[in-house]
Amino acid sequence: MSQAMPISATEENAIARKNALLYSACAAFTGAAAPVSIALGGLTGSYLLAADKSFATAPVTGFNVGIALGAVVAATVMQQVGRKYGFMAGSVIGIIGMVIAAWAVVIHSFLYFVCGLLMTGVAGGFYQQYRFAATDRGTPEFRAKAISWVLASGVAAAIMGPQLVIWTTDLLEPIPFAGAFLSATSLFAVSLAILAFLEPSVPPRRKERQRAGTGRPLMQIVKQPRFIVSVLCGSGSYALMAFVMTAAPLAMIGCGFSQTESTLGIQWHVLAMFVPSFFTGHLIDRFGKERVIAVGLIILVACALVALAGINLANFWLSLVLLGIGWNFGFIGATAMVTDTYEPEERSKAQGANDFLLFGSVALASLASGQTLNAFGWDAVNLIVFPVVALCLGSLYWLYLSDRRRAALMD
Repeated sequence: MSQAMPISATEENAIARKNALLYSACAAFTGAAAPVSIALGGLTGSYLLAADKSFATAPVTGFNVGIALGAVVAATVMQQVGRKYGFMAGSVIGIIGMVIAAWAVVIHSFLYFVCGLLMTGVAGGFYQQYRFAATDRGTPEFRAKAISWVLASGVAAAIMGPQLVIWTTDLLEPIPFAGAFLSATSLFAVSLAILAFLEPSVPPRRKERQRAGTGRPLMQIVKQPRFIVSVLCGSGSYALMAFVMTAAPLAMIGCGFSQTESTLGIQWHVLAMFVPSFFTGHLIDRFGKERVIAVGLIILVACALVALAGINLANFWLSLVLLGIGWNFGFIGATAMVTDTYEPEERSKAQGANDFLLFGSVALASLASGQTLNAFGWDAVNLIVFPVVALCLGSLYWLYLSDRRRAALMD
């Protein structure tokens, strides 16, 4: 049997562009579930708790724990059944999770509500695979752009999610919040419908699955300096974003602002997270991954400084916008960096390990957020940004020196 003729880089990138656009359309709806969970998770948790409000953000922690678990599950499932049916499974899990969350609010069960958001988070773990799926095709130079295109779908998610909260929170009045979670099932349902129109996803053949289990051991991959730094910077950027963002709605309500004002603050934040994606890939191509990550980390410092400057609504909103931009540069840069650390046959285990570590740190950050806000206040939440950024910037400089030493030895 004759082998297929290799295609040119231009043809390969054309296929990659088409795939990235399809994944973006699906991610736009699935991703809108995150603003719903985050904007209402802490507020609903506070509503369901009778006295001690220090664990009000535990539902958001459950959501992030679910993402960490879902990242591992999604990588395994997609290796067996392919991208399309893997993403469809994630959408079904998301529908079930949102139904449980809405039902938990109706029966006033904090525990079941945490479980509902945890399951929704598992669906979010599948959603996170969209950015990696976009790099399955295309030249190495195209990867950063493909990741940016998929994350750019977050602009639509940033609009749909918070608006869904505003319009449907009282849908099941007099029970607050439940209507928004029930309505959010439609986001996963639409994504499921879009996936049904994609080309059939052919599961990897047996030999391909066996080959995917080859390559270097996972520990050898994760011990690479570049992998360590990319995970540290990605986790630092994402954990700081989750840490500050989770506390922000509660802090705004505590300062006398309305739920609508706090939700709009989250909307501006999520827009700022994803609008830069339209050009972040180009910036990475021009200036390099490490420099873009460093700029993102510096913007996170600016976010903390604005938040510490006052508790006016403008301070909250501007700091949340800067938080989103800083996350975008740091996270996309780190995601692009981690794709340099593994071979195709090592993809599933490397991506799963990256996302498990990443969202594990995010889960811890979201839980610590409520505890820190309740015990020490909004200023303490923002002061945490400085040592974490210093650690990440230090790791980038260490990698720079290591690369220089390695280059000098090769000369």
